[in-house]
Amino acid sequence: MTYKDIEEVAMIEKKSFTLPWTIDIYEKELTENSYAHYYVVEKNDKIIGFCGVWIVIDEAQITNIAILPDYRGQNYGVGLFQYIINQVIASGVRRLSLEVRVSNIIAQRLYRKFGLKPAGIRKNYYTDNNEDAIVMWVDL
Repeated sequence: MTYKDIEEVAMIEKKSFTLPWTIDIYEKELTENSYAHYYVVEKNDKIIGFCGVWIVIDEAQITNIAILPDYRGQNYGVGLFQYIINQVIASGVRRLSLEVRVSNIIAQRLYRKFGLKPAGIRKNYYTDNNEDAIVMWVDL
């Protein structure tokens, strides 16, 4: 992901999440956060998905991942997640984690395909509706 991709990524955020990150947050992630790494998926020169990950020493945290609704169910998310796994392993990461809404069964299924397992609950994690988040981890 480059600086010029931020507006398209922010649009995907708005179409995917009830609490989307702002353009300002992405600008700071790309310019000020040395732990942040962001990747996009393109089809016909159009960004259709993205993923962010923070890498700190030998652990990685997925910050967000989304595919445009019209492209879901076509394995773009699987391909993107596999790419992220490969990237973090190449960076020396040994553990990967993320949070996912308890209601987001489709995402949980994807993460389980890559070996992530529930490790805990963050109560009232999502401020839009106080939904809990499942913390999922995998040793790489």
